[in-house]
Amino acid sequence: QVQLVESGGGLVQAGGSLRLSCASSGAIFRINTMAWYRQAPGKQRELVAGFTNGANTMYTDSVKGRFTISRDSTKKTTALQMNALKPEDTAVYYCNAKDALFNRDFWGQGTQVTVSS
Repeated sequence: QVQLVESGGGLVQAGGSLRLSCASSGAIFRINTMAWYRQAPGKQRELVAGFTNGANTMYTDSVKGRFTISRDSTKKTTALQMNALKPEDTAVYYCNAKDALFNRDFWGQGTQVTVSS
């Protein structure tokens, strides 16, 4: 099993910044890639940022130029630097890790990000 723990969420004014971190433990050797998702009230969970084809990064259009994902491939940790935050970024942010061998997803408990206008 893989355990993921997010930290760094909170309340911030529009235009501010937050940095989310995700630490992994357990069978981290099973992790192939990590990503960040978010879920706003009444909406489906969406992919915010992740890695593709190794080191390449991808972002949902609404956060491009504002958010930056990073990782430590050895420690299997990831972080999400969020700048120029907007009220529409308010959501619970989840860390995701994928085990490609068994096609399984692992999730953290989520961390609340609230952006006030």
